[in-house]
Amino acid sequence: MSKNSFGFKIEKRIPGTLGRAGVIKTPHGEIKTPAFMVVGTTGAVRYLTPGDLREIGAQAMLSNGYHLRNKSKSIAKDGGLAKWSGWDGPTLTDSGGFQVMSLGSGLGKVVSMEREKGVTNTPHKERLARVTELGVIFKDPFGGEDIIKSGTSHLPVAENQKVKKIDFIGPEQSMRIQCRIGADIHMAFDELTSLADSYEYNKKSLRRTERWAKRSLKEHLKHRDDLGYRQSLYGVLQGGRWEDLRRKTAKKLGAMDFDGYGLGGAFLKEDLGDILRWCNEELPENKPRHLLGLSRPDDILIGAEMGADTFDCVAPTREARHGKLYTRDGDINLRKFADSEELIDKHCDCPTCKQKITCGRLRELWKSTSLEDKELYYNLASLHNVRFIIRLTEEIREAILNGKFEEYKNEFLKRYYHK
Repeated sequence: MSKNSFGFKIEKRIPGTLGRAGVIKTPHGEIKTPAFMVVGTTGAVRYLTPGDLREIGAQAMLSNGYHLRNKSKSIAKDGGLAKWSGWDGPTLTDSGGFQVMSLGSGLGKVVSMEREKGVTNTPHKERLARVTELGVIFKDPFGGEDIIKSGTSHLPVAENQKVKKIDFIGPEQSMRIQCRIGADIHMAFDELTSLADSYEYNKKSLRRTERWAKRSLKEHLKHRDDLGYRQSLYGVLQGGRWEDLRRKTAKKLGAMDFDGYGLGGAFLKEDLGDILRWCNEELPENKPRHLLGLSRPDDILIGAEMGADTFDCVAPTREARHGKLYTRDGDINLRKFADSEELIDKHCDCPTCKQKITCGRLRELWKSTSLEDKELYYNLASLHNVRFIIRLTEEIREAILNGKFEEYKNEFLKRYYHK
């Protein structure tokens, strides 16, 4: 395969829907879709090695441009994310926009910002991020820079002015960071709005995100070949819960020269299917689409049916660490399995279940005061949960190729949510 190759081929469609099975080609390998990308925020999946990922069938890893920004130059010197991380398969980085705004505001997914005209939904002391046309000025809750470095006179502060723990990221900065990190696929810089934001603010924000998309494309083009292989760029669709905004921005971004698209935004779970349909009916069919930050089985099934090709979420490993394990008959909580000889799922093909480790033993490791025991539990539980979601996407793909998606979806959901 050429080092400069990126492409997407649709192999089969789900009749009467937007769903499809296909193959994404990247410089570091192929991704057979639908596919779940494991989340390695800082270039590694917590408590799982690259060998573990290969054993459970992972095809691609998503890392975080925000969290890797201060390591990006070292990653570039090592030849890019694949070599630096030890995971030699396909990789993707997000722009860092979500983290800049959610961490900067300290409010998680429902973000309230100080707006350009001083409008805010939060007390002054909580205003830790400010959106401007240039980008986002924010306070990093994990430290940040003590001063804004010289050579950044484009910032809306005096050149070289000392500003305690203030940082800045805009489209150009995000693209340079991601191109140094060197994943196969990057995300354009966008503004995440919250459920609390009005239609009028979403409309204004969307226009800014579209302007940022053009700037992201322009800057990305300058650096996408810097590490010796072609790095690709996805545009990111926002628009909240409004059909007109979603369709308009899908048409605008769809006409731009992106390699694929990220489907993002804050919205209610029950709106997911409609929002994906609005976007994907307008986007180019021959380019891949990534649904950002969702991994519940019903979300993945809806996503696949409505034209999403890849998925990511931290939930499988995070919930594993908190004692929640996935099974075909619904999730189980290890708190209820003291001294139990039951297996998680006797039909599961993950390394943990192959060893026939009981729920009681897993609970014992989880509750242990020994750090070694806890880390062993985190590894075993994460192997199981991540393999469960990967296997789900594998089975969805097989069902699409065999023309049995609707039958598979109904059977899976009936069993998984029967309680």
